[in-house]
Amino acid sequence: MKRVSTEEIDSDRKVKKLKIEANTDLDEKDSEENSNSKTDVVKAKQREDCPYLDTVDRHLLDFDFEKVCSVSLSATNVYACLVCGKYFQGRGRNSHAYLHSLHQNHHVFVNLQSEKVYCLPDGYEVIDASLSDIMRVLNPRFTASMISKLDIPPALTSRTLDGKEYIPGVIGLNNLKYNDFINAVIQSLAHTSTLRDFFLLPSNYGKCKSELVQRFGLLIRKIWNPHNFKSQVSPHELMQEIAIRSLKKFKIGSRGDPMEFLSWFLNTLHSDLRGSKKSNASVIHQCFRGVARVFTTKDGGNYDLHTLFRKIVTQ
Repeated sequence: MKRVSTEEIDSDRKVKKLKIEANTDLDEKDSEENSNSKTDVVKAKQREDCPYLDTVDRHLLDFDFEKVCSVSLSATNVYACLVCGKYFQGRGRNSHAYLHSLHQNHHVFVNLQSEKVYCLPDGYEVIDASLSDIMRVLNPRFTASMISKLDIPPALTSRTLDGKEYIPGVIGLNNLKYNDFINAVIQSLAHTSTLRDFFLLPSNYGKCKSELVQRFGLLIRKIWNPHNFKSQVSPHELMQEIAIRSLKKFKIGSRGDPMEFLSWFLNTLHSDLRGSKKSNASVIHQCFRGVARVFTTKDGGNYDLHTLFRKIVTQ
């Protein structure tokens, strides 16, 4: 039998203790360390009378960017400060969100995954209906009834926080530096009714583990969201995933061919949705087969340069 020295045991305990201290709580659980270096998991209390709700600044909230901690750059258990809009990891003691609440006197945070709101450093969950508009921007939701009315005229208008009118579905996508060719493709896909209706309901692809599918679906829901705070959205999260999946062939800061991107994007979505060559194997196969006609224009806007035909192959 192998003998373990006291020094090794003490060293192992220190490592475990550090892990516990660094561990940030998950969703609705809060962790505290006791004298024996064990973890007591306590469910957060709920309150309806949070005194800090008037500090929430909706004009500073932007949920279009990649959900990573602004300090650790970790994507695990990230909270958004509803006072300044910055992202921080965890809400347990010594976590970045907890320390931010102490140093900046910002107390209201939302978990970007569970959508639960907490008051820090007190640690209780905030229950208040006035925060529902923030949840509709963080994660837009649609019903089958709402989707069935999208193409029925006249188009309904909505208003931003500043009172500016906009038509859901007819909003701008931020140009993140030379990604306009991707924006043009995304806008076209967002107005392809069958594809749009599929991605407006996350239940259609909820079991799909592809981050590309999930982020594209979220962007489509934001484009058609009637509760947006602004009249434009940013494709930043989707662009980050596109760069990773395409091995940086399509990335922020690089120009590209929209047809080449369209072909790659549709094939990748089709594959991630476990599509095959069988008829109607995926929503991509249902919508896109055949050839695409491309018009290339001169600076003057005359459609006289040439007409191209390129196959979009769905594998």
